[in-house]
Amino acid sequence: MADRKAKLSTSKVNVKLTSDLGRISFVVGACMLGFVFLVFLISVFYTPYNPNMTDASNILKAPSFEHLFGTDHLGRDVLSRIMSASKYTIFVSFAGIAIALVLGMLMGLTAGYWGGIYDKAIMLLSNSIMCFPGILLALVAVAVFGSSMLNVVFALGIVFSPSFARVLRTGTIAISNREYILHAKILKVNPFRIMVVHILPNLLTALIPAVVIGLANMTLFESAMSFLGLGVQPPAASYGKMLSDAQSYVTTSPWLIVFPAFMLILYILGLYFISEGVRIRTSRGGTIE
Repeated sequence: MADRKAKLSTSKVNVKLTSDLGRISFVVGACMLGFVFLVFLISVFYTPYNPNMTDASNILKAPSFEHLFGTDHLGRDVLSRIMSASKYTIFVSFAGIAIALVLGMLMGLTAGYWGGIYDKAIMLLSNSIMCFPGILLALVAVAVFGSSMLNVVFALGIVFSPSFARVLRTGTIAISNREYILHAKILKVNPFRIMVVHILPNLLTALIPAVVIGLANMTLFESAMSFLGLGVQPPAASYGKMLSDAQSYVTTSPWLIVFPAFMLILYILGLYFISEGVRIRTSRGGTIE
């Protein structure tokens, strides 16, 4: 009896610790992400300088009261460019994940619901995309169709869609044999209504952490593509492009690396922390408080 009570007490402590870790992770991630979004919102209405304006008299100036984050090799204000870059980073990640989510839902829900040859065809397509490195496929697509921002968004959306399709397909197969789904089928309810109204809401606990992780990974992909010159194109600011331009000045002008890298890390880590917090809470059937 004493051993059983001790085990129950230990179990309760572990559950509480896990819950607290999930809450802390979510709060820390939300603070990080909130800072990046605050910078983004301010940049919509105000930047200290024109982020694309060059100034030959202010090339590679160290941080000062005039230029808080210094200037780059073309005399552009680094703070203004970091603020401007947040708009492109957030737009590409959210627009890309929206496309991936729509495609993933179309493939995953229908494949899991109808099954058969259609399911096999969809999974074959998904596996064919996933068997290649995602960044390589995105780079090839952008190299072929052009390196405009919309092409980057669509390329990343297509590359990330199979991961959502697999999550939704697995969940749909598990739910399709439940009584209320079978009753809806007997009543000849429209299949798409069943998928969207009755199946999809039950998959959100698995889908939300995957979406947040997808945002972080998509940001990494976009930054890598911009670093290689196939992402957001000049003169528009991008964290990846800023890091690429700063390679030659790492030792002489380290602020060109430090500030963009800090913002990029803050955004990605914030998303990872939020995803972990959501995963912990939803896996216990709880909600984020």
